[in-house]
Amino acid sequence: MDPYHPDDPRHDPDSQARADRRRLIRALNISLAFVLALILVYSAQGSFDWAPFAVAPHSAQGLLGVLTAPLLHGSVEHIAANGVALLMLGTLAGSVYPRATLWSLPLLWIGSGLGAWLLGDAGSRHLGASGVTHGLMFLIFGLGVLRRDRPAIATGMIAFLFYGGMLLTVLPHEPGVSWQSHLGGAVGGLLAALLFRKLDPALPRKRYSWEDEEENLAPLDDELEPPAPREVPVLWVRPQNEGSRGVILRFPPRDPPNS
Repeated sequence: MDPYHPDDPRHDPDSQARADRRRLIRALNISLAFVLALILVYSAQGSFDWAPFAVAPHSAQGLLGVLTAPLLHGSVEHIAANGVALLMLGTLAGSVYPRATLWSLPLLWIGSGLGAWLLGDAGSRHLGASGVTHGLMFLIFGLGVLRRDRPAIATGMIAFLFYGGMLLTVLPHEPGVSWQSHLGGAVGGLLAALLFRKLDPALPRKRYSWEDEEENLAPLDDELEPPAPREVPVLWVRPQNEGSRGVILRFPPRDPPNS
């Protein structure tokens, strides 16, 4: 039995519940640890010059920010918004797609930074993990569209319910918000969904009781099905030399009505 798929119908309910809980807790703990790391970095930003570690578009020195900018944030509101999104989307993705999420994170991270570096205005500075959150959202959404199994569709619907607005924030909408990093993360998420959609094996298709009933009734349906006209045996054939068809009953002529 695959531990990555506790919904496998071969699992008994108790082991399935335990596996569900382990995967959810593991994904939650990893997401929470990352959010706490972001909080620690933000608390230390006042003690060093963070500008060289942000993305500076079209600058060779600014390429360092591709690796470090998601760790930096500009305000408490900024890190709070990204922290909640990372906690929810990271837990959701990591509990349902543990392998795909692990392999996708570098693409989301680098895609976010490259989007800001390539599309941002010269002289600006881009920082924050919002590009990674958009990458997670588009990863989950893309896997739901590509895989189309029950867990994938349910996960995509939950992510869309809470963060469907990210489909619009990949375009310019508010001054001072790095839509370029959002777009780069989203492209990375879709690319990762396409590349890693098969890393987490699909569940065996669950079989329902009515399908067995239909199979048991199939032979009876074949027996009760009427044969095709060409398969019906001919019981009587009219002789070829019969001159007239004959008369079964002869009726007397009818008198015309009196006027």
